[in-house]
Amino acid sequence: MGIHSYFRSLNELERIIRCPGKFKFEEHSVAAHSWKVIQYAKTLADIEEKNGASINWKKLYEITSSHDYGEIFIGDIKTPVKHASPELRLLIQQVEEGMVYNFIEEHIPEEFKEIFHNQLREGKDESIEGLILEVADKMDQVYEAFAEIQKGNTEKEFVKMYRNALIKIKNIHLHCVDYFLSHILPDMVNDEITSSVDIRRITEEALADNGA
Repeated sequence: MGIHSYFRSLNELERIIRCPGKFKFEEHSVAAHSWKVIQYAKTLADIEEKNGASINWKKLYEITSSHDYGEIFIGDIKTPVKHASPELRLLIQQVEEGMVYNFIEEHIPEEFKEIFHNQLREGKDESIEGLILEVADKMDQVYEAFAEIQKGNTEKEFVKMYRNALIKIKNIHLHCVDYFLSHILPDMVNDEITSSVDIRRITEEALADNGA
């Protein structure tokens, strides 16, 4: 069915809800998440450029827009399950990548297969674009979890998500991370909060954590 199959499959991302099985005041689809990650990433990349970095913008847009495409086949697996062990995380990644590979081989015309294999690959790596994707992906976890906590959601999973995402971000050595921690995060924490959860304390503890 050609590239039409790929275009039609994108509708699935609108129906896959993130953080399944937990009460949420606001539902977020994988498609919405991907769009937000692109927005975060382009601003983070601008910050890097202002600090002298060279950005491959084509690569950045490709990996940020497609980084969760594989969830069409496996859904959004609960974070505690996904990260229960390095071995399980690797197996899940291998299954996801294998299904994406098979989809491309089965549906994409021969002259475009190499392009699709390159664009739909796992984009998180040690390149500056891969690191920006990692930061942007975790930033959306921060914002989603923060919004739930702010509204008074008492699910412990969102506190854990917020804390772990912050720890991951602060351990990535980029200028944009410094900017996020110094300028953006304080504005977030200073927002009016109706929750009984002490988000300021959790934030300070996460930033002081040296174990991740």
